[in-house]
Amino acid sequence: MKIVIGAPANGAELKEEIRKFLEEDERVTSVADLSSPDVTYPDVSISAADMIVGGEADRAILICGTGIGTAIAANKVRGARAATAHDLITARGAVENYDAQILCMGQNIIAPAYARALVDVWLDATHDPAGFYGPKVAEISAFEERR
Repeated sequence: MKIVIGAPANGAELKEEIRKFLEEDERVTSVADLSSPDVTYPDVSISAADMIVGGEADRAILICGTGIGTAIAANKVRGARAATAHDLITARGAVENYDAQILCMGQNIIAPAYARALVDVWLDATHDPAGFYGPKVAEISAFEERR
């Protein structure tokens, strides 16, 4: 699985923890870090979402102070589905139910050990388009295509 990761300065510490975790994980074939000292959360979020929608990566992890700003910015890219998650249920459900390709977390909200546990669950999660939420995700995608 190809993963893109990124964070502005207020998410850099947690991003480094997660980047190292991903680079050691056998499920991950590559990690592209889009971070730089002066990157803004909109810039890194939109860049990561563009890579997802463009097929350059399978999933992305974005980290800012709360995870909310990165999710809002990434969701502005047509075809991107970003979700903020700080617990195991929402991390898994973001993918299984809503086919979110982008996980957003907040450095000010979640401890590194727990963030690694969320990423671990998130990496294994898959979406079944034939499942209960499949028609709802299709409805959202159809609306997006009309825009």
